[in-house]
Amino acid sequence: MLRSLTGIRKMSKLSKVIKELEAFAPTAFAEKWDNVGLLIEPYRKEGAEEHTVKTILLTNDLTEPVMKEAIEKQAELIISYHPPIFKPLTRITQNHWKERVVAACLANSIALYSPHTAWDKVVGGVNDWLAKVLDIKTIKPLVQEVGALPGNGSGRFVETSFPIGELIHRLQEHIQTCVHVAYAVGHTGNTVIHTVGICAGSGASLLRDVQADLIITGEMSHHELLDFQHRGTTVLLCNHSNSERGFLREFQPKLNVMLDGSCRIFVSEKDKDPLVTLTRTSAAGDASTAAQQTN
Repeated sequence: MLRSLTGIRKMSKLSKVIKELEAFAPTAFAEKWDNVGLLIEPYRKEGAEEHTVKTILLTNDLTEPVMKEAIEKQAELIISYHPPIFKPLTRITQNHWKERVVAACLANSIALYSPHTAWDKVVGGVNDWLAKVLDIKTIKPLVQEVGALPGNGSGRFVETSFPIGELIHRLQEHIQTCVHVAYAVGHTGNTVIHTVGICAGSGASLLRDVQADLIITGEMSHHELLDFQHRGTTVLLCNHSNSERGFLREFQPKLNVMLDGSCRIFVSEKDKDPLVTLTRTSAAGDASTAAQQTN
C-alpha cells in the first residue's frame, strides 16, 4: 500500500477527484448523445462520510477482465474512457457482461466515471495526443466548440510536411501496434502530405467533408475508405480503441499532479482492443502470437 512520507495513507474524496476531472475536461463539451460524468456512485448510509478514493484505475474500456483487475488492485474509482453504461439498463442481472460489470462496481463500492467525447474535444486531450505523431506547423479543431476557448472542439486539422511512409512508421511507434493503410489513388509511401485530418475512434462522419491529404482515425467502413481513396485522401486506421488508449499513459502523471499525489493511479494492464492482426506468417488461429505482434 502506497504511503506518504509521514506514513499516513493518502486518499482523496470522490467529489474532489470529480471536480478535477471536470476542470480538465468539462462534461458540457461531450456530444449530446454521449453518456459521460459520474455513472456509478457507491451507496452510503445517511450521515456516513463521503466515498474516499485511494486507488484509481484508468482504462479505455471497462471489460470483465479489467473489472477483475480493478478489484484486485482495490480501486475505489475506475475512469473508463468509453462509458460502460450507454444505452439504458432495464435490469442488472448476471445474464450480460455489462450488467455484471455494473453489479461488480456496486458490490465492491467502486465508483465509475466516463469522460469519452469531452476528452476528445478538450485541448490536451485524446485528439491532441494522437496528433503528436506529426511535426505540427498549425493545428485547430475540425469543429470549434461553441462558447469554449479556441482549440477546444471536435477532431483536429493539422498542417505539416511528411512522407506517408515515415508517418506510418511513427504512428505505429506512437500507438504501439499495427496500422492499416488505404493509399489514395496516386499516393505511395514516398508521397509527401501537407494536411491531415484527425479523429480518434470512429471518425468517418466527422471527417467526411474534410479536404486533407491524409486522415488518421480508428475505424471506418469499406465504402467510406473507397470514397476517401478516390478523392485523393490516404487513410490510416489504428483500430478503434488503439487510436485512443495511449492517451491514458499521458494522462496518468497529469492526473497525479491534479490530485497532488493523493491517490495511486494505475493504467489497466488488461485493457486492449478486441481485434488482433494475424499475419500470413502466423500459425493459423494462433491468437497468442498475433497478440504479441500487435499489443
